[in-house]
Amino acid sequence: MEENQKKEVAVFRFSVISDFIQRRDLSRGEITKMLQEKCTRKWDIPYSERSRISQTTMKEWIKRYKDSGGRLESLYPSDRSDTGYPRALSEETAQSLLLLRRELPNVPLTVFMQEADTRGVIPANETVSYSTLYRLMRSAGLNNGMPPESTNRRKFEAEYPNALWQSDVMHGPYVKHEGKKKKTYLIAIIDDMSRLIMHAEFYFSEKADNYLNVLQHAVGKRGVPEKLYVDNGSAFRSKHLEHVCACLGTVLVHSRPFSPEGKGKIERWFGTVRSGFISRYPDVNDIAELNSLLDDWVDYYNNRIHSSTKTTPLKRFSTGLDNLRMPPSNLKDYFRKSVRRTVSKDRTITLNGFLFEAPVSLIGKRIEVLYHTDEPEQVEVKHDGKSYGIIIPVNVHANSRVKRDKKYPELHSSSRDLHTGGLFGGER
Repeated sequence: MEENQKKEVAVFRFSVISDFIQRRDLSRGEITKMLQEKCTRKWDIPYSERSRISQTTMKEWIKRYKDSGGRLESLYPSDRSDTGYPRALSEETAQSLLLLRRELPNVPLTVFMQEADTRGVIPANETVSYSTLYRLMRSAGLNNGMPPESTNRRKFEAEYPNALWQSDVMHGPYVKHEGKKKKTYLIAIIDDMSRLIMHAEFYFSEKADNYLNVLQHAVGKRGVPEKLYVDNGSAFRSKHLEHVCACLGTVLVHSRPFSPEGKGKIERWFGTVRSGFISRYPDVNDIAELNSLLDDWVDYYNNRIHSSTKTTPLKRFSTGLDNLRMPPSNLKDYFRKSVRRTVSKDRTITLNGFLFEAPVSLIGKRIEVLYHTDEPEQVEVKHDGKSYGIIIPVNVHANSRVKRDKKYPELHSSSRDLHTGGLFGGER
């Protein structure tokens, strides 16, 4: 499995177990209930035909994540060691399970599994996971009886600061840009409990890179949120955002389509922006001026009495500082983009219109390339989890003056370093 595919699987696994990681106050009974509920759900599992996850599997993921100190890599899928060996149920066990299902057609699979254990339907030398059981029932047309989820909307508020952030995009005013009037978009994040605006900024588009920039500012100023609640726009569905949130230990939650009620606090704040900010500044010269005025207004908003909480957002946020998770010291690296490239025979790769030179040992290898969108020439390369440091664009003029040694190519790289002032910023 490719590295980017492993990342996608790891992000999915984190989304499944995140409730158990973040909530430290869960009782044993609550954990058991949550595990059973997750077992009965149908999941869209990346690169798998399965749609169910067993309790044993979830417990294993939780243990691996905690034992690693919260590293996303601990949830990477391992290469199978049982390839070629049959893993299906025996015919006798399968038929016994199908007979029991016909007898109990409407009970959830968790209850069904308990009943199967009680009746001794599953032999001691066989293991049946929920995913295996689900596929068996589905193939026989017996996977019914699960009642549809009912909609139950209630007013809610997060228990403490940074437990939940709400975020969305608002269509903003037109401002001058390159001699023309151009539409702006306001991207903002609000803390659910305190109503504090974590960061807000106008852009000329609502693309994912702009949203990630706002999120990086918010985390850098206010700490790491436990959950980030967004809608289903393309910027919020990007794999890059999912990976960033998983690496930070933040659960990315998407609202149900056509159900804006869950983002009520950010929507109400946008209404305040329209009436209290945009209406005051109908003629703004450019987006820089618009954002400068917005910064001052947001500071004013965060320090005035809120009508619902009867205190200022900043003061309410400050009452829960003990619950905050500080941002990592290398926060910017969490927001780097990651792409895959194969190093050519002349040990170069192409990225964003630039030609880079990789170490000799990586020729012909499939590598991971990490970079910031605002620093396209600062590129780090990795292979098999090992960093080979920062590489810089090729200096073709310097290369033309260096004599190549076919027998000792490493001498060529050393000589070129003298011409270019150092080729790699890290390990060679």
